[in-house]
Amino acid sequence: MIVRIILAGLMVWPVVTLAQSADSDGARLVAEFVNEMATLQGRFEQSMLDADGEVVERTSGTLQIQRPGQFRWSYATPYEQVLVADGLNIWSYDVDLAQVTVKPQQEALADTPAMLLSGAQDALQQFNNDGSFVEAGTTWVQLSPRNTESGFLRVDLGFKNDILSRMVFHDNLKQTTLVALYDVVVNAPIAADLFRFTVPDDVDVVGIPAAAVATTP
Repeated sequence: MIVRIILAGLMVWPVVTLAQSADSDGARLVAEFVNEMATLQGRFEQSMLDADGEVVERTSGTLQIQRPGQFRWSYATPYEQVLVADGLNIWSYDVDLAQVTVKPQQEALADTPAMLLSGAQDALQQFNNDGSFVEAGTTWVQLSPRNTESGFLRVDLGFKNDILSRMVFHDNLKQTTLVALYDVVVNAPIAADLFRFTVPDDVDVVGIPAAAVATTP
């Protein structure tokens, strides 16, 4: 009996140690990603799965992030679309439809995983850290929004060699969005004009952009 207890203890101890280590590494990686990353750029491949796990959409393109509050998603396939956050508004341009949708950024991003990408100061306070695990060399961190009406159940961030390489979003409709990042470059300069959006001629604009507040020097 004593031998059996000792063996059981030897089998359980490494698992507990690994779990604690993964949680510690995961918390560090998320904190560094939100608080210390200034820019990120690379390619992405995105898949959306329905509640049955069937792929209903695949897209790909490029991504640029400039902290604080600016990012650009450029979808190349299967249709051309550009999503730009300029720090004040979010502009979504569907080339095929010749339509631009604009929303005030603070309102659009509130309580969504995009807060983590934009580097909002209170981003981490809006999520619970539900733990981490390591799989195939990737440290996965599971976060859930504290606001249960946010529309998302959970977001999983995967870090490889301390760099974000995977994102998984689980929404309240039981759909899952998988985002794989490639050729990621962190903290390299990005041209500022990538985060400025000019409405093209002859397109419809839906929504009213927020106006910049004038400040007195």
